Amino acid sequence: MTAPEFNNSYTDLPPRMFAQVAPAGSPDPELIALNETLAARLGLSTDWLRSEAGMAMLSGNALPEGAASIAQAYAGHQFGHLSPQLGDGRALMIGEVVAPDGKRFDLQLKGAGRTPFSRQGDGKSWLGPVLREYLDSEFMAAVGVPTTRALAAVATGERVQRETVLPGGIMTRVAASHIRVGTFEYFGIRGDLEALRALCDHVMARHYPEASSPLEMLEMVVAAQARLVAHWMALGFIHGVMNTDNMAVSGETIDYGPAAFMDGYHPDRVFSSIDRHGRYAWSQQPHVAVWNLAQLASCLIPLMGSDQDKAIADATRVVHSFPATYQAAWMDRFCAKIGLFPSAEGKALIDRLLDLMASEQADFTRVFAGLSDGTARDEFLNREAFDDWQHDWQAQSPDTGLMRRTNPVRIPRNHRIEQAIQAAVAGDYAPFHRLDAALRAPFENRAAWDDLSNPPLAEERVTRTFCGT
Repeated sequence: MTAPEFNNSYTDLPPRMFAQVAPAGSPDPELIALNETLAARLGLSTDWLRSEAGMAMLSGNALPEGAASIAQAYAGHQFGHLSPQLGDGRALMIGEVVAPDGKRFDLQLKGAGRTPFSRQGDGKSWLGPVLREYLDSEFMAAVGVPTTRALAAVATGERVQRETVLPGGIMTRVAASHIRVGTFEYFGIRGDLEALRALCDHVMARHYPEASSPLEMLEMVVAAQARLVAHWMALGFIHGVMNTDNMAVSGETIDYGPAAFMDGYHPDRVFSSIDRHGRYAWSQQPHVAVWNLAQLASCLIPLMGSDQDKAIADATRVVHSFPATYQAAWMDRFCAKIGLFPSAEGKALIDRLLDLMASEQADFTRVFAGLSDGTARDEFLNREAFDDWQHDWQAQSPDTGLMRRTNPVRIPRNHRIEQAIQAAVAGDYAPFHRLDAALRAPFENRAAWDDLSNPPLAEERVTRTFCGT
């Protein structure tokens, strides 16, 4: 039973890239959830994590020897407007661990208290965003989406002030790294080429060792983001706040905030309470990803050699490679959802099906999951139109097994998450644990979890989701 052995590399970078700060601590911490599967993946002792010393770390009360305890500096374009200084305002990276397979991961406490980047915030989190991100990120991991992970959720025993007074929480987040497009922007807008070079070298060594130049790194980041967003789209996932500070250069999904999965399908669906003009709607996500990557490219151009005209042309070419990579990944994902290999016929069938779904706002998850068991027709009112589509689809001899491996039967539905949060606020964590268990087996049909696959009743619908601050 040993403490984590931290092996920190980010703190070897120039000190202006982060701030050393201690967590605020928790007056009366209670462990809500410990992700033992993830702990084993990281080579961490679950016995130690459950011990007094482990709980002290997870609650921010005391950190083990070798911890970093830093808030990272970054900037970001938020809804298209540049904020030159953001940074970790309510999160602390407590250190990096090297897993048994040699891969390196950050451990970060979200909701650990004020940092120099907190601006007017208290640096805390209430329990709701902790449980939402825990459920969303672990579901994403279960369906194979690159994502940050949740190691633990802790109730702090403190009350935090939002619109009302609410119970506080801390989530221990695990990531391949927490370096964002906004991290590059922070130094790019300051003309700090030394920091940009150090950051670029660090990212290549950590995430893209095959890259030998900033341009090659950009190519790999663009490809990773194209594949990631295609995977989001195939799940009906809406990130909700795709600011550049919420795009990880590692290609992982990060910062779930107002994220949501669609119930009724419509391409322009928006949930985020702060996205008033649909900038980050489901259908806009690939376009926004390109825009964000263009901001990254702008930061890297000064590192691409003395011929800046050539550097601009090369960077532009790379950013413009996104659509082809995205379309290929989209085809792979969506054709698999209807049991076909990628083809023009498959693309036409997908487009027709999505049009039918949008016309009635049919349930995204239930339609695709129902194709393999014959229940998809029940999701439509215009069944004659669906029957016509189904006739043409079945003529392509779809692979039922492929569909069952591709289409989850349950997702983190907004109303179920809200129910679990409200129960937790009242001191009952059973709905959270039940939902967590079900979402870790998203492709399995189990009668005991059938209700979790159901769409919300009219009075249960959640139409707006919120950031955690």
